Amino acid sequence: MADITEECVPGADEETSDSLASEKREARLRKFRELHFKRNEARKLNHQEVVEEDKRLKLPANWEAKKARIEWELAEDKKKKECADKGEDYHRVKLLEIGADDAERWEKKKKKKNPDPGFSGYAEAQLRQYQRLTKQIKPDMESYERQRVECGKDFHPTSNTLIHGTHVPSSDGIDRMVEDVEKQIEKRAKYSRRRAYNDDADIDYINERNAKFNKKAERFYGKYTAEIKQNLERGTAV
Repeated sequence: MADITEECVPGADEETSDSLASEKREARLRKFRELHFKRNEARKLNHQEVVEEDKRLKLPANWEAKKARIEWELAEDKKKKECADKGEDYHRVKLLEIGADDAERWEKKKKKKNPDPGFSGYAEAQLRQYQRLTKQIKPDMESYERQRVECGKDFHPTSNTLIHGTHVPSSDGIDRMVEDVEKQIEKRAKYSRRRAYNDDADIDYINERNAKFNKKAERFYGKYTAEIKQNLERGTAV
C-alpha cells in the first residue's frame, strides 16, 4: 500500500500543476482579449472624435451662435404655439417667467445704451447738441438768489413787465461762454477732414466749388437724370 501511495502522489501533483498553468494561461488570454477589445474601442472613439473635430473646423466661425439662435427661435415658436392652443397671451406668459434680478439687469443695460440714432437731419443734430450742452450746465444758486433779490417782483415777469435789455452778464459768465465755444470749435476741427481724391473718377467740374455743387446735384437728382446722362455719354440723346 505504501508503494501505491508513493506512486500516485507524484501524478496528482503533475495534474494540479497542469491545471494551475492552464488556468493562468486562460486568465492571461482573457486579459489579452480584454485589452485588445479596449484598444479597438479606444481607436474607434478616437476616429469618431477626429471626424467630429474635422466637421467642426469646416463649419463657419459663427456656427455656434447661429445654432443657439435657431434653437432659441424654435423654442420660442413652440412656446407661442402652446400659448395659442391654451388661449393665453404669449407676451404676458413670457413676462411672468422673467425674474426680478433679470428684469433689473435688463433695465440697467437699456439705460447704458447710447440713445443717439446717428445723423438723420440738421434739426435733429442741433437738438441733440442742445440737449448735450444743457446737461453740462451747472446752475449757480448763489447768483440765482442774488439776481432774484435784485429783480424783486420782476424776477417772474408778466405781460406788463419790461425787463428786456436790462440784464448784464457777468465777466465770469462771458469767460465760460468763450471757453465753451472754443471747445466746440476745437472738437469740430478734429472731425473736419478732406475727402480722399479719386484719380479714376470722371472729371465733370471746372473748379472745386463746381465739384461740390455737382455732388449735391447728383445726390438729390442723380436717380432722375441717370438715363439722360447715359444717353449724352453714348451720344444717343435726341
